[in-house]
Amino acid sequence: MIHHVGLEVPTASADAEVAFWALLGFREVTPPDPSLAERSRWVQSRDGSQIHLLTVAAPVVPVTGHVAVVAAAYDDTVAALRAAGHEAAPRREYWDAPRTQVRSPAGHLVELTARPPG
Repeated sequence: MIHHVGLEVPTASADAEVAFWALLGFREVTPPDPSLAERSRWVQSRDGSQIHLLTVAAPVVPVTGHVAVVAAAYDDTVAALRAAGHEAAPRREYWDAPRTQVRSPAGHLVELTARPPG
């Protein structure tokens, strides 16, 4: 299991990022050190995987680099993303699992899949 991934986001869009990740099944958690809360927002999935949203003035957003998330309720999650105004684009299936790509409010590419390989 990957413990966490850090993604740079504009400070002004941190709330929108937290709301986006909530649609993917992540809830906001408090960082273990108060100084971290001054420069980041953390979200965590049910399995304990975390995304650390690092708030910066000029974030670096990779063009093709991405985070892949397994969504237990895949169809419902895709529908929720679309209902919230996110463009969720279907991708070719791998491992007999549907996949969708979507961009977070900060522009990060996120791949959503119905189940992990194997």
